[in-house]
Amino acid sequence: MRVAPAASIVACLVLLLSWLSLRSFDPEAELFDHALTEIDRFAMLENALYRDVFLARTGTLRNYDPLVHEINALRDSLDRLRSTSAIDAETRAAVDRLAASVDRQEELVERFKSENALLHNSLSFFVRFGARPAAADLNPAISAAAAAMLQLTLDTSSSSAQEVNDRLDQLGQQAAGRYDAPAFIGPLLAHGRLLHDVLPSVDNTLKALRALPRKQDQEALRTLILARQMSSRTTAREYRRILYAASLLLVAFLVYLCLQLKSRANALQRRAAFEHVIARISMRFINARPEDIGDEIDRAIAEMAACIGSERAYFVMSGPVQRLHLWCEPGTRPPSDDWPPRAAELAARFGPVTDGIIYVPDVSRLPIGENRSALAQLGLSGWACVINAGQDGTVAALGFDAIARTCRITAPAELSLLRMALDTIVHAVARHSMEQERTRLESRLRQARRMERIGTFSSGIAHNFSNLLGGILGHAELMEERLGADVRVGRNLAAIRRGAERARDLIDQILAFGRRRDARPRPLNAHALVTEAAALLNVSLPTGIHLVIREPPVDAIVSGEPAQLQQVILNLCNNAAQAIDGDGRIDIEMEVHDLAIPRALAHYELQPGRYACIAISDTGHGMDEATLARIFEPFFTTRCSGNGLGLATVYEIINEHGGAIHVRSAPGEGSRFEVWLPCSPAVEPMPEMNMPIIAGRGETVLMAAADARLLLRDEEMLAALGYEPVGFTEADAVLSACRAKPGRFDVLVVGPLGPTSASLELATALHAISPHLPIVLATRSTEEIRADTLVAAGIADVVRWPITAEEIAAALAHGLALRERRQRRAPALSSSRRQ
Repeated sequence: MRVAPAASIVACLVLLLSWLSLRSFDPEAELFDHALTEIDRFAMLENALYRDVFLARTGTLRNYDPLVHEINALRDSLDRLRSTSAIDAETRAAVDRLAASVDRQEELVERFKSENALLHNSLSFFVRFGARPAAADLNPAISAAAAAMLQLTLDTSSSSAQEVNDRLDQLGQQAAGRYDAPAFIGPLLAHGRLLHDVLPSVDNTLKALRALPRKQDQEALRTLILARQMSSRTTAREYRRILYAASLLLVAFLVYLCLQLKSRANALQRRAAFEHVIARISMRFINARPEDIGDEIDRAIAEMAACIGSERAYFVMSGPVQRLHLWCEPGTRPPSDDWPPRAAELAARFGPVTDGIIYVPDVSRLPIGENRSALAQLGLSGWACVINAGQDGTVAALGFDAIARTCRITAPAELSLLRMALDTIVHAVARHSMEQERTRLESRLRQARRMERIGTFSSGIAHNFSNLLGGILGHAELMEERLGADVRVGRNLAAIRRGAERARDLIDQILAFGRRRDARPRPLNAHALVTEAAALLNVSLPTGIHLVIREPPVDAIVSGEPAQLQQVILNLCNNAAQAIDGDGRIDIEMEVHDLAIPRALAHYELQPGRYACIAISDTGHGMDEATLARIFEPFFTTRCSGNGLGLATVYEIINEHGGAIHVRSAPGEGSRFEVWLPCSPAVEPMPEMNMPIIAGRGETVLMAAADARLLLRDEEMLAALGYEPVGFTEADAVLSACRAKPGRFDVLVVGPLGPTSASLELATALHAISPHLPIVLATRSTEEIRADTLVAAGIADVVRWPITAEEIAAALAHGLALRERRQRRAPALSSSRRQ
């Protein structure tokens, strides 16, 4: 999980928890409690009000101040209820009903106070006047009126009121017209009649006051507030439950984040360890010798498998370059023979994948199908593989098999390291190929130097040696004419003439070899070659060395230059003679072999076909392994008088004829040289023809040389070979043309433009402009040139100047093939750098 989404989720959860915390505390609970308390206080105030009203009715309340205070207290209580219970319209309406009840109570209390004051005032007068003595005949009437009034104070019904009225009328009638009637009778009757009217009114006021629905309004308000309180508590309780659930969710998410952080930390540790392994492997690849690349690859996949945690690892490369490196953990069963090579094929079944990486952490969780069945049949519980396919048909695969446990790879960033690991190995293989190319250039450079030396040496002695051979031939012909019928001497002279002719042909071939002249192969009888060479050897071998020729069972026809092939046999036999101390034997035998499968020789691998094998064995002192490894190097020799060119020339001639040479030797056991030449189906002599030259197909070749005359000749030669030459005599013009249109040319040929260093500087500049273009260096001398200098300048081949058709055609063909390989490799390398 990324940091920004995780932080957003945590922030949202914290805000939710804060809001739920506020809601779960029930902030209205205190208001409801205050409201209920205020309702209780309101009820107490009303009860006190009614108590004081009835006390005032009975006359025990001295004044009406408590009633005023209680009415005001009820008003204040209503205000507090409004402030604490103003929650919704229904509650407010209930409070308003209470307020209306209080208003009505206040109105009735005010009426009660007025009437009750009159009542008690009249009652006090009535009692005081009723207690005074009067006439004897009036006392019963006064007592009756007082008794009726007393009854009225207790019962204000209409009957009691009528009784009072009747008694008062009776008293009034008795007292009317009497002169001796007491003076208080009038006030007594007035107060009595007032009491007759006020007492029922007061009682009616009290009844109206008592009839008010104060209890119902209070209970209705209490019920509403209790309902609101219960609802608020229920809501708060639900919020607390939600808060608890959200808290658990936050805790779970934090635990998940901790686990993710721990997983990320472990992944970073594994990635760092894997990167360290890859860096260490890369350094070893850089410092490794070319012959140790295979061992380093084995070591690399073993270290990567141990870091990843897989029981089996392999690197497979198919196409033009084939490789297979397999590592298995000790105790792990090795895979079947066809499994690692089929890794790329199985990976292709998974369809398009990112960066060519296939990762199956658990095979059992794959959907049921062909892929799951294939991996299960291989006994895999997990599989990680990365594929790299090049445009030249090369497919490289780096795979890791988990058998009893799963791979430690879990994060996508770790999977990208598999691509880095594969690129590291692929680049090491490519570096190995470059080293091979460098070795080939060094070999080519040595060959060019050897040809230069041979050409210099042969050009110095060829003229004089040809004159000597001409004199020998002339004298031999004159002697043959003068001898006439002397057959025996004639045969000796004929042998001298044939030997001189072969020597002249050999000189011509040496010049052709040094100057790379066009050769003219033709069908030859291998047995005739051996027989003719034996005739020359019989008279040239030292005394005590016996030459044995074993006749072949069948004739073998090969295609080649007679002088060159005879030179091979003569050189090998002369070397054999020089290896024999004292008496010995040289055996020459011929066999014809039909090869159905390739056969590996000491210095070559023969492809299937029909071959003539000329074997030359000796009984000399033999050679050790160190000497065998270098016998075909130019100028390598174990004799003080040798020049090291004999076997090198033999090796070159056999290669040019499409053959191979096999050497077996041991110290004290002699040596056996086997010359394998491909048989030719032709049995009739063939007309003279040039060696096959690889022609061009219209490719544009840039040529640079200071000599305009030779440059024009070379342009005509390249045009005849099928190329489109473009010549320049100045280095600045060459650089300007390449900068203007880098893609115009297919091959660059740099000839002499002054010193050799000037040509190398021009080649380096051209390589910087167009790194993909092959460069052929044509030089008069290669003595001061090193292979590292050629590689740094991007030179693909070296030829002698002036150039010959056969040599430049081969060099251009090789350069075009190298250019095609570079173009195919460039997209793969650029994509791996982007990854």
